Order: sequence, then structure tokens, then C-alpha cells
Amino acid sequence: MSAVVLPALDERVRWSLRVIDTSTGAVLADHTSDLVCETASVGKVFLLIEVASRLADGTLRPDQLVEIPDEHRVADSGLLYLMRTQRLPVADLALLVGAVSDNLATNALLSLCGLDRVRAVAPGLGYAHTTLLDYIRNERLEDMPWTPSYGTGAELCDLMRRLGAGEVVSPEVSGQVFEWLGADTDTSMVASALLLDPLAHLDPDYQGMVLRHKTGTTSVTRVDTGHLTGPAGGVAYAVCANWRGADDDLRAPVLAAMAAIGESLRTYVTGVPGEAAVAS
Repeated sequence: MSAVVLPALDERVRWSLRVIDTSTGAVLADHTSDLVCETASVGKVFLLIEVASRLADGTLRPDQLVEIPDEHRVADSGLLYLMRTQRLPVADLALLVGAVSDNLATNALLSLCGLDRVRAVAPGLGYAHTTLLDYIRNERLEDMPWTPSYGTGAELCDLMRRLGAGEVVSPEVSGQVFEWLGADTDTSMVASALLLDPLAHLDPDYQGMVLRHKTGTTSVTRVDTGHLTGPAGGVAYAVCANWRGADDDLRAPVLAAMAAIGESLRTYVTGVPGEAAVAS
């Protein structure tokens, strides 16, 4: 099995990344994985864990309709704010969060579950430096939490490994969260190298790969954390990148590095070398 090789990482970027083999637990790649980064929407995974837990214990019903408080109405990422019917059931809102990182659906479920309860999910799983911190806001003022979520590459990678192993709360809860994440349409980062159908990859797709992941994006952030399996093996990964300001937009080198990491992961889990390796 080939090694996971990291590309040159732009030194202007704050990186926090780790890749592990899901079968052995061996660390395959690591770069300052204990650094805390802003993780944008990635913390929504903890909301999905809370919702899945409540569905499993019967506290919530999948067809329960959810009212959206006016103070938590937001736009931007997602589809719900564009839809004519916005009073949707719990299960459909969770699917929108998993599929398109829907901000309005996120706030609806956060209001339903309670922000403090969702904030407690990550520490309850043993994570000290990774959590969902706040609602999604149209404007983040000085008296508000500094980011919707933050985390480290090491802890996010471990979370994905545990979800894949069915160890987060229960196999039922872990499986439900992965089902929602399997619909994620954002394959612009690490997953860009996998050549999966962005809109339909619940089942094994290109070269037999199965991906479950969550991404996060702001003007100064790109994060992709996931669980990838193929015929030759499986990995859990987290790649977090932050940079200083929009005036020095580093998305191009960051996305190029993420794609290179994704290609190395593809080779590792499929055993199929890339075109460059074949040509040489």
C-alpha cells in the first residue's frame, strides 16, 4: 500500500491536518494537527450527532415539523432560505445540513435542540479543542462568539474515525450521521481529486470509493474532514486551513494543496496510482 504524501504547504497559511488508517489507527500524515483553527460549518456535525441521538431515543420524531424563530433567520449557504415552504420536518432539515450545509436549517435545529445542549456534544465525546460554538449569523458582532465552530485536525480526524466505526453514541447514531453526510455536495476541496459524482455518491463510486465528509468555508477558511474507503483500505482525515484576511486571498494555493492531498488519499484507498505515476 502506498504512503500518504503531503504536498508543500503554503507557509502563510495556518494548517492543522491529520490522516489515519481506519483499520490500524496508524497516523499516515500529520502537520501541526493540534493547532486550533476556525472551522466554519464543520461544527454542524455535532448538531447532527445531537439530532440523531434524539431521533434514536425518541425525544424527536423524524416527521416533527420545526418552526424557525425570526431572530435566527439567515441566508447564504444552503437552499432552505430560497424555498417557498420552510416549515420542514426534523429529518429533512438534518438532510439539508448534511447535503448543502444549510444555514437556515442549522439554526432551526439549533433552536429546537438548544445551543447549550449542542455545545456540550463535543466535550461529551472527549474533545477539548473542537466544538460547535454558535448559531450561524448574518453579521458577527463584537459581543458574539468569534466563530460558529473551531477545532483541530487531530480531533476532527478522530471524530470521523469514530463515526465510521460506529463509536459515536451508538452504531445507529453514527450511521445516521454518516447517511446525512453522504449527501454532501461540496467536493471542491480534498474530495476534488476523487472524481466522485458531487450529487450522488452514497454508494461506491469512482474506483470503488465511498466518501462521508463535511466541509467549511469562509473568506479566510477552507476545511474538509471525512472518512474515505476503497478496495485497498480506508482513511479518516481532516485538513484545516486558515489565513489572515480577504485582502490576501490564499484560496488558490490552499485548494491546490487540498487536491494534492486528496489524490494521495485516493491512491492509498484504491491502490490505483495516478496518471502521473503511470506515465513515469
